[in-house]
Amino acid sequence: MFQLKNGFIAFLVVILPLLALKTTADANDSPEDIDKNHFHVLTVATKWTESLVRYLRSAKVNGLTVEILGLGDQWEGGEVRVGPGGGQKVNLVKTALEKMKDLPDFDKKVVMFTDSYDILLLGNTAQIFKQFKMSNSKVLFGAESFCWPDEKLSNDYPEVLRGKRYLNSGGYIGYASTLYELLRSKEIANADDDQLFFTKLFLDEELRSKHKIKLDSKSSIFQNLNGATGELEMRFVEGSPVLFNTQYNTYPLVLHGNGPTKTVLNSYGNYLPTNWNEESGCASCWDEMTTLADIKEDDLKPVLIGVFIERPTPFLEEFLHKITLLDYPKKKVHFFLHNNVEYHSKLVNEFIANYTKTYASFKKIIPEDKTKEWHARNLAVEEAVKKDCGYFLSVDGEAHLDNPFTLKLLIEQNRGVVAPMLVRPYKAWSNFWGALTSEGFYARSNDYMDIVKGDRRGLWNVPFLSGAYLVNGSILNDPKLRPNYINNLLDADMAFCLNNRNNDVFMYVSNRVDWGHLVNSDNFETTHLYNELYQIFDNRWDWELRYLHPNWSKENFQISFMKMCIATPINLNSIIKALDPNRTVEAMMKDPETMPCPDVFWFPIVTPRYCVELIGEMENFGQWSDGSNYDTRLDGGYENVPTVDIHTNQVGMEAQWLEFLRLYVEPLQSKVFTGYHHYVDSRPETGHDDVPTVDAHLFQVGMQEAWLHFLRTYVAPLTLKVYDGYEEPPYASMNFIVRYKPDEQRELKPHHDTSTYTINIALNTPHVDYEGGGCRFTRYNCSVVDTKLGHVLMHPGKLTHQHEGLRILKGTRYIMISFVDP
Repeated sequence: MFQLKNGFIAFLVVILPLLALKTTADANDSPEDIDKNHFHVLTVATKWTESLVRYLRSAKVNGLTVEILGLGDQWEGGEVRVGPGGGQKVNLVKTALEKMKDLPDFDKKVVMFTDSYDILLLGNTAQIFKQFKMSNSKVLFGAESFCWPDEKLSNDYPEVLRGKRYLNSGGYIGYASTLYELLRSKEIANADDDQLFFTKLFLDEELRSKHKIKLDSKSSIFQNLNGATGELEMRFVEGSPVLFNTQYNTYPLVLHGNGPTKTVLNSYGNYLPTNWNEESGCASCWDEMTTLADIKEDDLKPVLIGVFIERPTPFLEEFLHKITLLDYPKKKVHFFLHNNVEYHSKLVNEFIANYTKTYASFKKIIPEDKTKEWHARNLAVEEAVKKDCGYFLSVDGEAHLDNPFTLKLLIEQNRGVVAPMLVRPYKAWSNFWGALTSEGFYARSNDYMDIVKGDRRGLWNVPFLSGAYLVNGSILNDPKLRPNYINNLLDADMAFCLNNRNNDVFMYVSNRVDWGHLVNSDNFETTHLYNELYQIFDNRWDWELRYLHPNWSKENFQISFMKMCIATPINLNSIIKALDPNRTVEAMMKDPETMPCPDVFWFPIVTPRYCVELIGEMENFGQWSDGSNYDTRLDGGYENVPTVDIHTNQVGMEAQWLEFLRLYVEPLQSKVFTGYHHYVDSRPETGHDDVPTVDAHLFQVGMQEAWLHFLRTYVAPLTLKVYDGYEEPPYASMNFIVRYKPDEQRELKPHHDTSTYTINIALNTPHVDYEGGGCRFTRYNCSVVDTKLGHVLMHPGKLTHQHEGLRILKGTRYIMISFVDP
């Protein structure tokens, strides 16, 4: 399994001795009479699994040597995951003690038995031996809060003043001779329950007294998680993690994920023992890793990439392009595509036509095939097995793999199932869950935000992942472990993860590097011609990459990828940006490229694609005004300076456009027109206060309206006299796209805009799409004629900048206008 048998030996010999052996207590407090040769750790495991490797690693880092009993044997102990069983473990231990009993120092030997698949060893020999000695027992069992499997026996247990009352058989320690005598005292069948077997021995008062059998009620050694998760706290001591029981002030040395606590154990296993520390991060990430660097291209294992488009998804064009950029030989890639959305058929069909012959094979399932998601995903797994693939990369349409090395890096991580961490930009929504509720749904783990924000980097064992992940061939080729997307009526991703958890298949998510991001398809409307134009709220990052001019802002694209919850910074240092902080307003005013007329500023703001699609959206809508003075869209129905136009509110774009003004226009305006800032009050709406004070708001005492009247009546005249400028966020009630044509509206008479300032974005190109046109500022006799596609003209309105629209001679000219703060 992932080359574990050979790799594990190398792992023990080479990697583990290099790890820091920091544990939960001081190793120097060991008893004087300790002899490591007298201490034996036994476990039972019939097959190699990732959980067994994890157990053995926890032993190694604590200097413990473990003897594995039953490896390779047929398991006959029942289905202990869901019910009683495990008697085979008792018989295997009894046989091991039988072999040990003739040794000369048998009476001195101490034996500790633990389960393996759901155990982490957290302490070394000295610590375990010390706690055992302090228990003053000859046999010490772990304890828990539940009397299982026979609750009727609960009243037969001795009273415990403080601590857990009931025996748990997942871990016990004792003198070898005593354990041997105890196990021989009664027979047990392989399919019988081991915990019931030990419970009855413990409840036999004569046996309990004779062999000094006790329970570790305060978890000095054995910590059983079921019913006790609230007692535990992981602390960092000198940067290294330790487990502390706050109920009993103990540091458990054996952690047992009994019952329904396997996912909790996995979470602790991300840190314990010495898996992750605050100084160097993830130590276990390097375990079992492989490298592709030395493998010839022809010797690389084939991969099946499964792309699943299950719902209308924005920015799918970019998604598909990024899939083609994944760095892996195309001749080694089999492509499987399931498109379940008719809306995407045109784009997907174009992709299929362009790339069918690029890959080793290409299998498609389209909407007409009526194949449901569950079955399509299972078909992809079958295809991967049929093609003898070494890996299966599953990618949903929402999962953008911005890092082209994603596939190779996931392969080199060499895990059964591993996912790149993907997050919706500016949000905490990711493609994994850190914890589960008791019903198996989402719960936030304590470290979730640290992982999502990148404050903790590593490889994390999680109970749920989706969106994009790599499945190793060893999983694909094992019929018992092979991915299955059906489990009752669960969604496909829920079924996949539940089946993996039931099969003891670990699922890892990696944020060791930055991989990409998720788009939000929850509210994606498909009723427009160009639907991504409307995605500025739900998918701002992708909207900016497609539509915002790359020269708009230096800072906008240089924030680190992880801080934005996405993958790689885009470096545009070589280009002069509109918001370059090193460029002063005075310098801009001397440059006709940025100020062609007095106080008329010119900035890049949107891409040519934005301009084309905005025009297309308006022409598709088609309800242009007639250019007369009578306009039913306005209050009063009269337009003093009419144009042939369409308002943004007519095409459902008003809210998006106001957000555009706030995000991209306001920073430009603030740079060149001083006196305008957006300060937000904490209580009314946003919950944010830039400069907090200890205060009371007038609306809290019912005086808001009276005070506003006071300001308007008595304070406003004073401020108008002594201060120019104002402190308000941008607002525009008039946002519209204007169309000029020689046979329609050719020009516009001189006028003042009803705005504090106006923005005018050129949506097409002079001398290409039209001849003539432009804007003349009458007071300065200054004209801007050769406007730049995607650039915005910003100028004051109302008083100083009367202007006219110059006559168009040929073609069609489109501009986007906003009257800001009328």
